[in-house]
Amino acid sequence: MFDYLIVGAGFAGCVLAERLAVGSNKRVLICEKRSHIGGNAYDCYDDDGLLIHRYGPHIFHTNSADIFDYLSRFTGWRPYEHRVLASVDGQLVPIPINLDTVNRLYGLTLTSFEIEAFFARVAEKIDHVRTSEDVVVSKVGRELYEKFFRGYTRKQWGLDPSELDASVTARVPTRTNRDDRYFTDTYQAMPLHGYTRMFERMLAHPNIKVMLNTDYREIVELIPWTDMIYTGPIDAFFDHIYGKLPYRSLEFRHQTMPESSVQAVGTVNFPNEHAYTRITEFKHLTGQEHARTSVVYEYPRPDGDPYYPVPRPENAAIYEKYRELANATPHVHFVGRLATYRYYNMDQVVAQALKLYAGLCANDAEGAPDARSIRHAIARDVGGDRVHREPGR
Repeated sequence: MFDYLIVGAGFAGCVLAERLAVGSNKRVLICEKRSHIGGNAYDCYDDDGLLIHRYGPHIFHTNSADIFDYLSRFTGWRPYEHRVLASVDGQLVPIPINLDTVNRLYGLTLTSFEIEAFFARVAEKIDHVRTSEDVVVSKVGRELYEKFFRGYTRKQWGLDPSELDASVTARVPTRTNRDDRYFTDTYQAMPLHGYTRMFERMLAHPNIKVMLNTDYREIVELIPWTDMIYTGPIDAFFDHIYGKLPYRSLEFRHQTMPESSVQAVGTVNFPNEHAYTRITEFKHLTGQEHARTSVVYEYPRPDGDPYYPVPRPENAAIYEKYRELANATPHVHFVGRLATYRYYNMDQVVAQALKLYAGLCANDAEGAPDARSIRHAIARDVGGDRVHREPGR
């Protein structure tokens, strides 16, 4: 008899399994339809011995000391600050747009003070910012929007930015200095020996059993359990009774190169050329020393594994119907990106999982003190309402 059946072995499932087993002495069964743990953050060594991220780059960053300290129980860290270049007008320039981006594109020598006036001059006045297009043109004007955002967004989402919620591009900053880091979080680092090793250590407890290559529906009536934690697509759980929730998918094409390095930075974006959106070279992320290097090309697709919820009002309305069903379903707890139809960063998924654990412990006298401390830490340090597409999922 298991206290919890956890569907999915990604960040949410692994964090909850560890906490329930170690923090509350519960017996946990994780059921995972893929052949590995770690979800989309899974990494592995290819045939050449290069450490790669099978499902595209995953770059960890957070402002929460509590989240960072929690994960540090299972991994050491390699400091890493992600940098991205965009191929625009025959040049590779920093993205997010900063002082160097503008000066290189236009052959200018603006200072940090002068670029503020430049942005103010080119920006379009938008009284009511509603769409992703509105967000960008109101900050940097129409020309930079066309160069950096419109083509990339159309490839990524299959929609024009004018058709997407403002949240998609609202998270992209515009900088007046030369800071070329993609993220500015307090903690920016990569698991020292990879994500998979970190997940393995999370699940290394006798109270945790893992079943791979198994759809939970195959065993849900065969193995006794008390409560379920579900991290899969919420619409699939309810057999799509209100219709399928739209997702964008990705195709990853991995390639090994004979050179030791091929890119100046971890990721290069291609807003206006090629069918792929970006190329990532993993050795920048992992710090691995090797005579060869591995890159991945990302091709957005309308179908396939669900990666990105499509942020449009009509989709949010469908999700709300499923959420009401979820709230009315006893002994099943929905957590994670797919189960809540939100694109969370990795630290936000950890925060959401720890918050759920706190709630599960609320009536357990032995677990209550730990639950309170986690709940307060998460509420203070990690916002739960940021929804966006980032290169380091």
